[in-house]
Amino acid sequence: MKQRAIVLILFFAFTSFLFSDCRGKKEKSAAQGQARRLQIAVIPKGMTHEFWKAIHLGAVRASQELGVDIFWKGPQKEDDRAQQITVVEDFISRGVDGIVLAPLDDRALCRPVQDAVREHIPVIIIDSGLQGSDYISFVATDNYRGGALAAQRLGELLQGKGKIFLIRYQEGSASTMERERGFLDTMQKDFPGISFLVKDQYAGATTETAYQLADNLLSRFPDVEGIFCPNESSTFGTLLAVQEAQIAGKVKFVGFDSSPKLVQALRDGHIHGLIHQSPQKMGYLGVKMMVQYLGGQPIEKKVDTGVYLVTEDNMDEPEIKALLQPDFSELQY
Repeated sequence: MKQRAIVLILFFAFTSFLFSDCRGKKEKSAAQGQARRLQIAVIPKGMTHEFWKAIHLGAVRASQELGVDIFWKGPQKEDDRAQQITVVEDFISRGVDGIVLAPLDDRALCRPVQDAVREHIPVIIIDSGLQGSDYISFVATDNYRGGALAAQRLGELLQGKGKIFLIRYQEGSASTMERERGFLDTMQKDFPGISFLVKDQYAGATTETAYQLADNLLSRFPDVEGIFCPNESSTFGTLLAVQEAQIAGKVKFVGFDSSPKLVQALRDGHIHGLIHQSPQKMGYLGVKMMVQYLGGQPIEKKVDTGVYLVTEDNMDEPEIKALLQPDFSELQY
């Protein structure tokens, strides 16, 4: 009996050990599976404009589809180079698997990107170009073509003659500099009867600074007949100045990007064209291509996400309406 009892004790001890060991291996395996979930930082130029919210929406949708984690963080203001550099450096320190970056300065962000590459963290650039070649892909609008579309629209509205403002955004922003270059080249080439009252003034990174510049320019040049602005904040700030001067609709006005207030201004005839990008597609592809690269799949070095001219005539077409009115309910801030 004693021997039988000893055998039973040993049997139960052994089976308990096996069960415990098996459970431990399963838990360890599950933990390792969780550890393998990719972590990707998505860093915009700023956090406030509708454009960046749309990029965030695209990135979130890609992360949900592919089962990866994204970290969304950027500077509050689009002229805060130091803060964006700090954000990049923080994510390098955290050891994320990849970085998707919209650099607000094509030179200032070169060194942080080089630092990431040295730590074996690949970088995809979206929206705005970066000097050098330390990134694995560039996903963006053909910004030069966007500027050219704006020039064609404004030139046709003015029937090839008149006095206009080219209001620039800020130095160092590669995307808007390309838009401005495309606008200037096309206007000078195709509409020689149109003259520039202003073509070297910068609106700055906020709606407030854009409004101040536009208000000043309208006071100095009351005979202006057309205006082009190359991004959301410069377009909205200038719109406010034009409305306050009570010349909305009289001055032909073409802007870039959109927000609910800019869309309403287009419908009201206060803006006569908006050049629109595909920011959701940009954010989506930035994350998706990073996942593909980390999985050993080949990716394209450069991807054009498309550009569109939106007018009062086509703004209610399904494809255009989807660009103008993204559903931000999926985002949590």
